[in-house]
Amino acid sequence: MPHGCNNSEDFHIKEKHIFAIRVSLALHPERVLVATGQVGKEPYICVWDSYTVQTVSVLKDVHTHGIACLAFDLDGQRLVSVGLDSKNTVCVWDWRKGKLLSVAPGHTDRIFDISWDLYQPNKLVSCGVKHIKFWSLCGNSLTPKRGVFGKTGDLQTILCLACARDEVTYSGALNGDIYVWKGINLVRTIQGAHAAGIFSMNACEEGFATGGRDGCVRLWDLNFKPITVIDLRETDQGYKGLSVRSVCWRGDHILVGTQDSEIFEIVVHERNKPFLIMQGHCEGELWALAVHPTKPLAMTGSDDRSVRIWSLIDHALIARCNMEEPIRCAAVSTDGIHLALGMKDGSFTVLRVRDMTEVVHIKDRKEAIHELKYSPDGNFLAVGSNDSSVDIYGVVQRYKKVGECIGSLSFITHMDWSSDSKYLQTNDGNGKRLFYRMPSGKEVTNKEELKGVQWASWTCVSGLEVNGIWPKYSDINDINSVDANFIGQVMVTADDYGIVKLFRYPCLRKGAKFKKYLGHSAHVTNVRWSHDHQWVVSIGGADHSVFQWKFVPDRKLKDSLHIAPQESLVDSNSDESDSDQSDVPELDSEIEQETQITYRRQVYKEDLPQLKEQCKEKRKSAASKRRERAPGNSIRLHFVHGYRGYDCRSNLFYTQTGEIVYHVAAVGVVYNRQQNTQRFYLGHDDDILCLAIHPLKDYVATGQVGRDSSIHIWDTETIKPLSVLKGYHQYGVCAVDFSADGKRLASVGIDDNHTIVLWDWKKGEKLSAVRGSKDKIFVVKINPYMPDKLITVGIKHMKFWRRAGGGLIGRKGSVGALGRTDTMMCAVYGWTEEMVFSGTSTGDVCIWRDVFLIKTVKAHDGPVFSMHALEKGFVTGGKDGVVALWDDTFERCLKTYAIKRAALAPGSKGLLLEDNPSIRAISLGHGHILVGTKNGEILEVDKSGPITLLVQGHMEGEVWGLATHPHLPICATVSDDKTLRIWDLSPSHCMLAVRKLKKGGRCCCFSPDGKALAVGLNDGSFLIVNADTLEDLVSFQHRKDVISEIRFSPGAGKYLAVASCDNFVDIYNVMSSKRVGICKGASSYITHMDWDVRGKLLQVNTGAKEQLFFEAPRGKKQTIPSLEVEKIGWASWTSVLGSCCEGIWPIIGEVTDVTSSCLTSDSKVLATGDDFGFVKLFRYPAKGKFGKFKRYVAHSTHVTNVRWTYDDSLLVTVGGADTSLMLWTYEMEGHRDSRQCDSEESDLDSEEDGGYDSDVTRENEINYTIKALSTNIRPMFGIKPHLQQKEPTLDER
Repeated sequence: MPHGCNNSEDFHIKEKHIFAIRVSLALHPERVLVATGQVGKEPYICVWDSYTVQTVSVLKDVHTHGIACLAFDLDGQRLVSVGLDSKNTVCVWDWRKGKLLSVAPGHTDRIFDISWDLYQPNKLVSCGVKHIKFWSLCGNSLTPKRGVFGKTGDLQTILCLACARDEVTYSGALNGDIYVWKGINLVRTIQGAHAAGIFSMNACEEGFATGGRDGCVRLWDLNFKPITVIDLRETDQGYKGLSVRSVCWRGDHILVGTQDSEIFEIVVHERNKPFLIMQGHCEGELWALAVHPTKPLAMTGSDDRSVRIWSLIDHALIARCNMEEPIRCAAVSTDGIHLALGMKDGSFTVLRVRDMTEVVHIKDRKEAIHELKYSPDGNFLAVGSNDSSVDIYGVVQRYKKVGECIGSLSFITHMDWSSDSKYLQTNDGNGKRLFYRMPSGKEVTNKEELKGVQWASWTCVSGLEVNGIWPKYSDINDINSVDANFIGQVMVTADDYGIVKLFRYPCLRKGAKFKKYLGHSAHVTNVRWSHDHQWVVSIGGADHSVFQWKFVPDRKLKDSLHIAPQESLVDSNSDESDSDQSDVPELDSEIEQETQITYRRQVYKEDLPQLKEQCKEKRKSAASKRRERAPGNSIRLHFVHGYRGYDCRSNLFYTQTGEIVYHVAAVGVVYNRQQNTQRFYLGHDDDILCLAIHPLKDYVATGQVGRDSSIHIWDTETIKPLSVLKGYHQYGVCAVDFSADGKRLASVGIDDNHTIVLWDWKKGEKLSAVRGSKDKIFVVKINPYMPDKLITVGIKHMKFWRRAGGGLIGRKGSVGALGRTDTMMCAVYGWTEEMVFSGTSTGDVCIWRDVFLIKTVKAHDGPVFSMHALEKGFVTGGKDGVVALWDDTFERCLKTYAIKRAALAPGSKGLLLEDNPSIRAISLGHGHILVGTKNGEILEVDKSGPITLLVQGHMEGEVWGLATHPHLPICATVSDDKTLRIWDLSPSHCMLAVRKLKKGGRCCCFSPDGKALAVGLNDGSFLIVNADTLEDLVSFQHRKDVISEIRFSPGAGKYLAVASCDNFVDIYNVMSSKRVGICKGASSYITHMDWDVRGKLLQVNTGAKEQLFFEAPRGKKQTIPSLEVEKIGWASWTSVLGSCCEGIWPIIGEVTDVTSSCLTSDSKVLATGDDFGFVKLFRYPAKGKFGKFKRYVAHSTHVTNVRWTYDDSLLVTVGGADTSLMLWTYEMEGHRDSRQCDSEESDLDSEEDGGYDSDVTRENEINYTIKALSTNIRPMFGIKPHLQQKEPTLDER
């Protein structure tokens, strides 16, 4: 129990106020609930129940630095708080809902007190440095009026206030006067009410009580006529300099709090006998702590120069004595007679414990004494000082100095004697551990001598026995104190973070497990076991408190501490240790791989405007020149091959109408399986990482990667956004879930704390937020029966949350004797509000009731990735590629479906890459089971067995290689996932063939007759395969580095040019299968290559932005002037350099690369792909800088390759790491669909690299450039294109 308030006190030690609570406190009018505010970077206000000590509500996210004052209104519905930030922000809360009603800047200077006017609703008064303000709250706006001091009194600092009837306000000023206000005007002063500042004023039925710096409490009647004065300095307990900081008057009792942390109770008719109910140390730091060797007593000494003796039985202060100097350490002799105190000035004093009289005072050192200890035989006292030495004194020789230990190079921090009093071990500020012979003080250098030494105590922080108290990978010295309990084999530690931890002793391996206890606000300076090991006493440095914890030895040796008097406080809500790593099985390889994925980007699309700002100069120069206009033709997203399964889960659902909704890259896809068509939601601009469906199955929520990442809620029918939520998740959103009533949405971010946010999504309002976990969280689920409860699961994480105001309070799942918290991959709620089922990384299903694990069932071989609750039972899917149906208690597995190639039905749109692919998502509906796999396949399993493959894309790894067939609507892709695939681009949209390769590949090319396909691999080899069967024709290896580009010469396809990342292009004769030439001279890796029509000349681009020319087949380097280059007829154009495509480079070309380009066969339009994920169309040739373009967003980061089909009807693009292959239809100018084309997200911002787009109408801007939050959900309307006023471009202005 902390010594600092009243005696039977309950103790609020939830994981809440980690920093000092001591700034502000308010009592609810019903006198049960208390609000406290803390100091810290992101301070909270907690409202808690003083009987049960349970948190009722947490208010946060508005104040910074700390909370200065708090007050409830008359009926206790609202709470006002004032922050310690530079504006001293004033906030009004509906505290039960955790909702901020109003916020306003308070004053430029500190505010000391704020109060609701209890006689007029919606009025408040605040006061502080040289001001008083009268506030009125109207709607959600707070408006202040400053009090007018006028001639009646001086402009004063007002320290406290109390409101009375008829707009009268009484306030206490710094000079001891009381100022009386009527409305906003000062009407009179009561001079000299106190001799100095009035710190506290309290109103009650009978009148007012005031307390001041002069140590007096005065009582006044309702008209502020004096009744009586009580001078505490004159009473039995009084002392010079007593200053009253707080008064509370009720009936005939008055509570008084003083600056020195005492609380007195005064009964009015016996006013000279105040009763001291509580006291603690006051200012400075509290470091000294010693426990009596035989009695339940603790001694503390502080920088306030007082030494105090406390009883551990009735928590009372037994004795107090003031010294001359600040005290830094203490020790009690083994017989319990002497108490030694080390001082800050380098001296130490020995007192008799029984009457606190001085035995000796010795000063041999200049620097502070930080540690002293009596030897176990009682003969010696070792005194360690900050000038790096330990002095040994003989107790019996009246503390004569008998030895000195010199060996440390830094200040002494800890010391322990051996049981036989022959050795001393020390720790110093450098973390060195040294040993000395006693009493001479000679250093022991031979470690053999110390082999059998038994230590009488263990308080050192370094040494083999305590290795485990240090985190695994850090070498910081933030552990201030340790004390081992040899009998119980446990030890307790105290650190700079305010945490008391309990470890096993001895504790040899770094990063051992522990239990942790919060209560102190800042650093815990010292911690000790009581003589009988029943209690732990800890002291806080700057919070001046002495805490006493009860040790509860578990029969299974799962020990824990409780704050003393109140047993019901389970483990003070202790967290298990942060480092559960010490004995956890290896993570499954697939999960391990997933946790390694980072979603951080060098540059986000949100950074574009700033980047452009930085390129202002270039933009100005560009604006002055006439630039090529954007092409008239456009493209529209038509079909996407791919599904994101490798790092996502449960992101695949049936909609109301039986369509299928899922996501890949930055596109939300609604797929109609009857017609084999897709519709696209293109509101996102970077990878979508999660998707959840509304209970009515008509809306979905998707969360994306981004610096300030957003969640979009959109309608699957109209493909229109209903709401966009931003502002709370950094880097990305990895999990979302709707509540059962569809009104709320929970989301989890991928920031370091994996923040969890609960939203009212229609209003766009954040209801609650909390830090989730340091490790990855995979799933969040809202309780379908109680929308205020939710669960999150992740790496070694299973937490049950309940909403409390603006916060969420979490409890770890309790595994009890059944083992430790495993890594959980998925979870669902069961048939009642307290049943939860979660799937683990080891293949078990855990069944939880409330927060307790009641049983586990083996369900799969390897991790259980997905789980879905049905009306009667469950369906699960795992890494083993099996879908299992279960009864409603998980006792019987009713049926299993193995995903095998043999079961594929004839109507499938592709081929299974392997049997039993890892299953990442499962959903049921319309008589089928929908399955999403890690390999990017979506399958529909009929209950009777056959499996239809609906959608397929590449697996994890980057896709770079892309080639279109010379005369058929098919294309080939090759990826780092080690597969080569052939796709049908006609309306059947399916994968025709796939072949596994020994290595990943980065490029491919069809021969001019379309019969052969060349593939360049990442190990420097390349293959030529039959384009139909994908069987090998020939293979070569002349290079060690990645083959970056490969090209057949036009016409008969006589030569094959093979470019590699080691700066060479090799030319092979295809017929004779021999290398006939090598092109040398590039200073960097080769990026692009094109042949001329005759097959005699090669154009090459390199990573150093060189444009080079070589003659085939020998490879001789040629220099060709740029004018000539244009005249040459090129068989293809995929180059990004040269004067013809100067305009394709954006203004911010330094940050982003144009990765690929491709020219239509009529040489009119050049399509490009870049590192920002944009596909752009330019008019060709794109001469002059910063040409205008049309721009399309669907890929997430890099568009690695773009190709037109042989007849230019489609543009095919691949998206690198987003694994997708996208097909865009090419639409001629004038050809406009009656409905606005879905995909056109081209640029309307006329400044955007000047890319003004004429044919994209305003309507699109309304649909897709979503207002950060369209609060009301309604259909949007626009103006028809021809009626619109075109916005002038920069040039036209």
